[in-house]
Amino acid sequence: MPDDLLNSFMTGPDENGRFGDFGGRFVSETLMPLILELEAQYEHAKTDDSFWAEMHDLWTHYVGRPSPMYFAERLTEKFGGAKIYLKRDELNHTGAHKINNVLGQIILARRMGKTRIIAETGAGQHGVATATVCAKFGLKCIVYMGAHDVERQSPNVFRMKLLGAEVVPVTSGRGTLKDAMNDALRDWVTNVDDTFYCIGTVAGPHPYPAMVRDFQAIIGKEAKEQMQAAEGRLPDTIIAAIGGGSNAMGLFFPFLDDKDVNIIGVEAGGKGVNDRMEHCASLTGGRPGVLHGNRTYLLQDDDGQILEGFSISAGLDYPGIGPEHSWLHEIGRAKYVSITDVEALEAFQLCCELEGIIPALEPSHALAHVMKIAGDLPADHIIVMNMCGRGDKDIFTVARALGWEMGDVL
Repeated sequence: MPDDLLNSFMTGPDENGRFGDFGGRFVSETLMPLILELEAQYEHAKTDDSFWAEMHDLWTHYVGRPSPMYFAERLTEKFGGAKIYLKRDELNHTGAHKINNVLGQIILARRMGKTRIIAETGAGQHGVATATVCAKFGLKCIVYMGAHDVERQSPNVFRMKLLGAEVVPVTSGRGTLKDAMNDALRDWVTNVDDTFYCIGTVAGPHPYPAMVRDFQAIIGKEAKEQMQAAEGRLPDTIIAAIGGGSNAMGLFFPFLDDKDVNIIGVEAGGKGVNDRMEHCASLTGGRPGVLHGNRTYLLQDDDGQILEGFSISAGLDYPGIGPEHSWLHEIGRAKYVSITDVEALEAFQLCCELEGIIPALEPSHALAHVMKIAGDLPADHIIVMNMCGRGDKDIFTVARALGWEMGDVL
């Protein structure tokens, strides 16, 4: 890999919001003033000690950071190869990594004088995090969620309503994350004066991909310090699941300049990567295009129409990926693989049985890839996997997939 690429890792994107050929800002004229204001606010916040003091105080006393680095002893023994560590971000307040980023965006929204917060959500964790922080600060919260996801993620819908949010079921398309993001963008265009759009992943128009990544990078920064404390060195391999890719970029970003650390992103392989697009593996089965304000890899037909895709995991059920991931894929700094629903369900069950940890279906995909490779690696090889969410929200989905009726569980 050329040295100039390595030197650029920690500074991207460029002034046009581009990571190589990806990213950018493809939005209507109505939104441009607001996006430029957000960019200016964030550029100021990055060097504002009071902003980061507030962030770190909330991360510590509200979220519960740093999240632990856990040695998964029984999983390690099971596969008989590499040492497996789990970065326990599912122990955050609200049960996932999403709140790391939501806090930063809503602090910026308050500084911009916005009183109405909108968000999109798939698995519901970003919606819960947004509703939580809005409740804390007394802000109106509207969450757009695909009707299909409302049905399969009902525990999180109830949590959002308890927190005072309005949940808007989206019936267009297949009623999943892509459709929720479409409706959130339509709302934003018509309510620019008082509304802030809190995007949940490293996608969307610039500055969102870099801004969300920077807020989530607390995961990788902590992981580096924790591995030095536990093992006296950095891990050999880091692994995370990817839908849009915020938890993964949060883990990956602080390691990008560490050339000896292997980086692996795990996409949703659904029913298997095939021509019918019964998956959401954009890098494995897609090609570049424009969606939701940025250029990135997408699932699309020959005419450029966005396809629906499929995954058992609502949080990975998105036909695109963050533009920085597309760039890392093209230059070869990170490797991207896919895991099927069946493989993820197997990993879900194994983690429950061996470690007493019920994972979300999203990190279950990453764990399934750990299961594939750990046994073939030497005992001194260290893997760190981001456990980005807990599985409370997925128990009904898993029960149905395994053929259990909830009334028959006992």
